[in-house]
Amino acid sequence: MFASDGNFFHSIDTENTEILPKAFTYPFYYTPHPLTVKASEELQDYLMSQSEFNHNFGLDGAKSGLKIGKMFGVMVVKCKSGKIGYLAAFSGKLAEHNFLNGFVPPIYDNLNPDGFYKLGEAKLNVFNSEIEVLEANSDYLDAKENIDTIKLSYEKALENFKAFIKFEKKKRNEKRIEGKANLSIEAYADLIEDLKKQSIYYHFRLRDLKKDWNAKIKATETNLLTFQQPIDSLKAERKVRSAVLQKQLHEKYRFLNHKGTSKDLIDIFNTTDLGQPPAGAGECAAPKLFQFAYKNEMTPIAMAEFWWGSSPKSEVRKHKQYYPSCRGKCEPILGHMMQGLNVEPNPILTSGTFTGEIEIVYEDDSLLVLNKPNEFLSVPGKTIKDSVLSRMKAYLPNATGPLLVHRLDMSTSGLLIVAKNERIHKHLQKQFIKRTIKKRYVALLEGELKTEEGTIDLPLRVDLDNRPRQLVCYEYGKAARTQYEVLKVENGKTRIHFYPISGRTHQLRVHAAHYKGLNMAIVGDDLYGVLSNRLHLHAEWLSFEHPMKKEQISFTCNAPF
Repeated sequence: MFASDGNFFHSIDTENTEILPKAFTYPFYYTPHPLTVKASEELQDYLMSQSEFNHNFGLDGAKSGLKIGKMFGVMVVKCKSGKIGYLAAFSGKLAEHNFLNGFVPPIYDNLNPDGFYKLGEAKLNVFNSEIEVLEANSDYLDAKENIDTIKLSYEKALENFKAFIKFEKKKRNEKRIEGKANLSIEAYADLIEDLKKQSIYYHFRLRDLKKDWNAKIKATETNLLTFQQPIDSLKAERKVRSAVLQKQLHEKYRFLNHKGTSKDLIDIFNTTDLGQPPAGAGECAAPKLFQFAYKNEMTPIAMAEFWWGSSPKSEVRKHKQYYPSCRGKCEPILGHMMQGLNVEPNPILTSGTFTGEIEIVYEDDSLLVLNKPNEFLSVPGKTIKDSVLSRMKAYLPNATGPLLVHRLDMSTSGLLIVAKNERIHKHLQKQFIKRTIKKRYVALLEGELKTEEGTIDLPLRVDLDNRPRQLVCYEYGKAARTQYEVLKVENGKTRIHFYPISGRTHQLRVHAAHYKGLNMAIVGDDLYGVLSNRLHLHAEWLSFEHPMKKEQISFTCNAPF
């Protein structure tokens, strides 16, 4: 059982459990092995009853302070002696500590008050304080305000003078017309000459006005610069020192692999699209577990990570639920750390295969409607080329244009429209843009929903650290709205209709699973819920205007669940 007595290796009863796995867990897509489930349950029992540290996970309403759920990890390992046990770790820091009894240590202790990082942070904070003082100086604030005021005054003065010049030009034109009709040739010539002089006069006055105001603005800017230069200088030095400190920190994070090779964060991320380590890289539970195992000559056997506590505001995270390692931060690191270790094959590389014929629900000379199988791509991916699009290109060799009018997630089954030429495609695409095409999905939810109908309005954006997962984000997310209607509730599950008003990636899946949505994941959702035989989400009905017949047509394809 999990013991917080200073030991990191926790014994585990291997009797009455399945045989040890033949290969280590593929950390980015897995079903927890029974041994890791047992280890996780022991750790969860400890977390529920412990009194050694104080952290508000959001599970106890009586606790005060910020509610912060945490990702924990367990790794079943074999010691040199052959004994089987497990290690435990938490992501980031816990209760403002890097070291807690029973949990493996961090890769590097960035909280050590005497370490170079904290000392460097303290120096950066001095810069921050100095900058804050300078930016709060009343003379500096007045100088900034004066710049804005004088520029506004200049724009107003320029606008007024240009209006005056326009008015005077109109008067000159009237005099020109009147003079031509009433004056002698000589008098008219004198008038024209006088009007030209007036025009030149106003031209020079406009030039003088601009010159005078620019001089005032420059003087005000010069005054502001006396305050701004020290601030900019401090910020530039802070930036340089911060970059040096980050580089030193990244060099301290060195990771072993099963071969005994060591690499730091800089070496690991040099070859990635990011080019440099993201914030928090190396602080997750998985790298800590691998590092401790390798340093202590333990062989990793299996691993699992679970969320403990209340859900964060943006991500979909459920208490006690298992999750894969994050891709943005952990995939490059674990890719190095698992070298030399016998690891399960990546199931994503072999998913998306469909050997049967795609069912065509309707077809005419303009378009066709098909029933996409679940776990089959709409368009080719990086590694999987077979898809609805590639099948349609083979089926319709003479078709022109993009063919697919819309897409479905790989895991989602149901109705898709295919246009046979570019004109039909554009017509249908306009209907999607105008949202005149109506769609209905059927889904099965994990839980019993109490409401009968409603609308979910949660903006979404991609999780940059964990693609293709989506986040709820009110600052940068795109608007996403879904209407729903409950069909029936039975056996602890809810059958529901979804009517997406917008069409964002994973919209229905996130709106179902997020705690601000329905707080119930779709059955079989491997990203936001629990893996099952399939994702129970199906596009069962759609209705649109036929581009050629100019009449509304509808199609239904019953869900296979």
